[in-house]
Amino acid sequence: MRAAAVWGEFLERPNRFSLWVRVNGRRELAHLPNPGRLLKVLSPGRRILLRPARGPHRKTRYTAVGADLAGMLVSLDSTLPNRFFPQALSQGLIPPLAGWALGRREPRLGTGRVDFLLRRGEEELWVEVKSVTWVEHGVALFPDAPTARGRRHLEELAQAAAKGARAAVAFVVQRPDACAFGPSPVDPRFASAFRRALAMGVDTFALVCSFDGERLHLERFLHQEHLVFPEPGGA
Repeated sequence: MRAAAVWGEFLERPNRFSLWVRVNGRRELAHLPNPGRLLKVLSPGRRILLRPARGPHRKTRYTAVGADLAGMLVSLDSTLPNRFFPQALSQGLIPPLAGWALGRREPRLGTGRVDFLLRRGEEELWVEVKSVTWVEHGVALFPDAPTARGRRHLEELAQAAAKGARAAVAFVVQRPDACAFGPSPVDPRFASAFRRALAMGVDTFALVCSFDGERLHLERFLHQEHLVFPEPGGA
């Protein structure tokens, strides 16, 4: 039986993959499965949902899995969207992907890899999944830090689309309060690459999810009519 989760209080973040939290009056170092900045999510005093670590080689007693934002639980696990996406696909929860099935995980594309290759008969569709935890005024924003890797993914998808392949970028929003989505103002180069990819025929959509402490649950699907671009020079 899986050990019960506990609540801690966020104190500080010494590096990308660790948090100092207070649990029952004791200072604990917890693993954080998310290298992003987690803008507006992590702040001193924030309640953090912790699960006891599993495995004999773990250096921390807990893994931070969620953050309580005024009663709304936000997932902190950036690997969860890539586990959720195939489930949503198989359950028919993604309207533009009706009839598509998972072909391969992390297939090679160009000089790198993308998350999924989908198949529908003889057709193929390349899909890159992005984890989103930042929402401002109802808009889910990605990335929360400059990402050369993210731009490279967009460029590979755009090149594939230019050669006639089908490609898409799926943003999995790990909190339920988004009604629109788009590139954030913190990385103008990503936003520019995103615009170019769409112009080349790459599709995009967002899956807005709630988080129950273990799993994501789809709350709403957002397509390109819900896409918002940052104002020039905004931050």
